[in-house]
Amino acid sequence: MELSDGNNLLAQGIFLEILEKLHKNNGLSRKDQPSTWNSMYHVSTTFNPETLKIVLDDLCVESGVDILFNTKVIDADIDKENKRVNGVVIQHTQGYSYVVSKCFVDATGNASIANYCGVKLREAGKDTEHIMPPTLCGMVTDIDWSKTSQMQEKVLKGIKDGFFSQNDRHVPGIIQCGDNWGFMNAGHIFGTNSLDVKSISEGFIKGRKLVREYTQFYQQYVEGAKNMKTLSTATLLGVRESRNILGEYELNYEDFKNRRQFPDQIGLHCFPVDIHVYDLSDKEYKRYLEDYAKRDRFLIGENYGLPYGILVPKGWNNLWIAGSCISADVKVHGSVRLQQSCYIMGQAAGTAVHQSIKTGQAANNIDTEQLVKTLRTNGAFLPQEKLSKTMTRS
Repeated sequence: MELSDGNNLLAQGIFLEILEKLHKNNGLSRKDQPSTWNSMYHVSTTFNPETLKIVLDDLCVESGVDILFNTKVIDADIDKENKRVNGVVIQHTQGYSYVVSKCFVDATGNASIANYCGVKLREAGKDTEHIMPPTLCGMVTDIDWSKTSQMQEKVLKGIKDGFFSQNDRHVPGIIQCGDNWGFMNAGHIFGTNSLDVKSISEGFIKGRKLVREYTQFYQQYVEGAKNMKTLSTATLLGVRESRNILGEYELNYEDFKNRRQFPDQIGLHCFPVDIHVYDLSDKEYKRYLEDYAKRDRFLIGENYGLPYGILVPKGWNNLWIAGSCISADVKVHGSVRLQQSCYIMGQAAGTAVHQSIKTGQAANNIDTEQLVKTLRTNGAFLPQEKLSKTMTRS
């Protein structure tokens, strides 16, 4: 989603390397070309997920990463007084293992390691009024994209006709990835809590039924989708909200509105706040439409900074968070939760770990000037003129 601010590709570094490999291996749609990556604005870049899997496998193998698929962290051993992680317990097909390390990056998507460590967290639906509902996406094929216009009008007609099992007016729809195939992002699974296994399981069951229902809807209502078929449903729920850490800095909506730049920023982002409907009520859909209409649109060249402190749980010495669980308030989380910003944060966290091991600097007391310079050397787009050796803190 919106990789460029219209002047510059914001997600560079390892992300750009992956993007180039996807392009080289025909893993991007035809419209997505290197010549337009810097200037594409309010445009999504679609990719083939199977190609991406191989690209990521190759990068990890070439880099000497020890890969353990189908493995989960199930507990953490901590030095509570000094706020250090000694090790984590992992579980896989061979049983349990205790893993000792100098540093840990939690990229679990639900801040699972942080939760096991007792890090202060905000949990959607518990510490907030609502949980943004997930969606189970699906891969679909046999579509004539030249005949798929007026999608929202068709959704509203389907609701009027009584077609749907739930009258959800907020339907992102089917998105083109290839000549005749794409992915379907349709059907909010309301009331699903991604931190509750029973709720997740019920969510998958309902999600698969919604994929079937929306496939039948598109076949019946959209000219170019009369022969559309579902190839697969996703292996993970498309979770939009679960836990967020309380970090050394909490990114807030004022930062977003003011397009704030930070001396210790480890990345730039330019996506508007995108908080999906929380329920099927008229009031909630009206709220979404009003938010969407104003949506804090960015002008060409505008962006806001992602300061280093959002990656570090407050007070912790050897633990970083990368991904959508970073430290951000509810509203700005609706902007920063996207894939490209997660790539940016992942590279920053990994680089900070390397610096910490090399210098002995703690996660919550790292030399951010050195960090930014290293990220720049490795291709990150960080044009801020002023740097600081200390992080911005809340």
